[in-house]
Amino acid sequence: MTTAIDSATQATIDHWLNGNYDSDTKAAIRTLLDNGESTELIDSFYKNLEFGTGGLRGVIGVGSNRMNRYTVGAATQGLANYLNAAFPDQAIKVAIAHDSRRMSPEFARIVADIFSANGMEVYLFSSLRPTPELSFAIRQLGCQSGIVVTASHNPPEYNGYKAYWNDGGQVVAPHDKNIITEVNKITSIDDVKFEGVPERIHLIDEEIDSVYVERIKSNSINPEVIARQKDLNIVYTPIHGTGITLVPRVLEALGFTNVNIVEEQAKPDGDFPTVKSPNPEERDAMRLALEKAEAINADLIMATDPDADRVGSGARNHHGEFELLNGNQMASLIIYYLLQAWKDNGKLTGKEFVAKTIVTTDLIDKMCAEYGVFCYNTLTGFKYIAQIIRELEGQQQFIGGGEESYGYLIGDFVRDKDAIASCAMIAELTAYAKDKGLSLFDLLMEMYQKFGFYYEGLISLTKKGKSGAEEIQQMMADFRANPPKQIAGSPVLRVDDYASLERTDLTTGEKTAIEAGKMGIESSNVLQFFTADGTKVSARPSGTEPKIKFYVGVNEPLARKEDFDAVYEQLKQKVQTVMTDLNLK
Repeated sequence: MTTAIDSATQATIDHWLNGNYDSDTKAAIRTLLDNGESTELIDSFYKNLEFGTGGLRGVIGVGSNRMNRYTVGAATQGLANYLNAAFPDQAIKVAIAHDSRRMSPEFARIVADIFSANGMEVYLFSSLRPTPELSFAIRQLGCQSGIVVTASHNPPEYNGYKAYWNDGGQVVAPHDKNIITEVNKITSIDDVKFEGVPERIHLIDEEIDSVYVERIKSNSINPEVIARQKDLNIVYTPIHGTGITLVPRVLEALGFTNVNIVEEQAKPDGDFPTVKSPNPEERDAMRLALEKAEAINADLIMATDPDADRVGSGARNHHGEFELLNGNQMASLIIYYLLQAWKDNGKLTGKEFVAKTIVTTDLIDKMCAEYGVFCYNTLTGFKYIAQIIRELEGQQQFIGGGEESYGYLIGDFVRDKDAIASCAMIAELTAYAKDKGLSLFDLLMEMYQKFGFYYEGLISLTKKGKSGAEEIQQMMADFRANPPKQIAGSPVLRVDDYASLERTDLTTGEKTAIEAGKMGIESSNVLQFFTADGTKVSARPSGTEPKIKFYVGVNEPLARKEDFDAVYEQLKQKVQTVMTDLNLK
């Protein structure tokens, strides 16, 4: 049974068949029509692919709702128009990189052509490169903007691009909304300047690579420890992505001599043939790395996602089994190592800071307080951490930061999560632990003994369609109208509502403002509940998927490493109790 195509969608299809689109595109549309692929046609043409606050993302194919030459072209022309308006009378420079996905090199070249046709100097990486290196290149070359062609860890049929500003961070307010306005003004492909100006397009590679590698080397805190533990047994996989270009090189530059690549996943391949999803948050993506680590008795596993901005890791636990560390654990370990090293080296002056997102573990806040270091909390999204770094430049010094979704940053020469620099730091802190006769997992337990055992759980509820969206909306409305009085037996003391930017003290009824407009905070549909025993629950509807996510954080003291298993079970049970109390199903 074929689905009837509505008149508006048919009008868009007719426009593509009759407009100045290339013959291959028109032939592909006719094939869909001839084959009666009405469902595919509707999905491809019923709307325009949206340029969101982070950029562009969609399925590759023909149509107004697909990633192709024309939708990429219209988005890029709108961005070019905004850049020319935002930087009048300036010679504008733009950097461009791409990942290993299908059509990524082609899309990168289209973007380069359009920027060059709009009078801009374009610095295009000659082959695939990690997203964080694009951020670095923007600052290194003094660019006003940058684009990386990637769809992160989405399925193979997707591609997209992320837009960056002159500080190397992804675009934030007001530029994000302003760019969307300009993109929406492009109503015809005849408005797009596709004809590139070759002399304005400059290929870049080693001149950026070498400086970037040296800057990452400068993050190293204990090079003498690496020298002693240079044969640390490391297994690394780029999961068919861009990490292969620089992670092995950086580890070698630091002095590590025993880096073992998962060969089945070493070759960049946009089909990601060995995994269901190229996402290091998922155990399946780490399966081959785990098998190799067992076979060679490795000390450390690391896996980067396709655009190498996030990294998953694993080490042997106290039972001798390989255990994958989650994003909260690794972010905490990195910050713990950095804080202690800055203290040991006498570098803490009271003007240093760490930044993380509001749904990331409060263990980081606790540690920063102990070390006398500011800890800033931002909305979800690394662009907000970049915004804080920019706003505090010259006033406070950024040590590091991270988010629970496996993204970390050390130092401020990159302004996005950086899996290349993170792999270097994770390898170093594993070497540091081994130098003390400990495993990475031992170091984790040591941190919990000092500051408390913090454990986080996430439940993601999928609610599809119009009714699902309404259900999510109703859940948030109910929580706002009737916030829970207690959670898991502990009274709720405070509610933070980021939609109204209002904080309510439930013990006094006093309401205070959550300051917006700076420091990574703006109005967002997020609710947080804080209890007397330190439990934190965050409710956040997804902006891109039909989901609502609940982040639960609980903690208990850990007196001895021997108590780890018992306390771990206690915390897991507490998270389940929280979810039951809030009727999350």
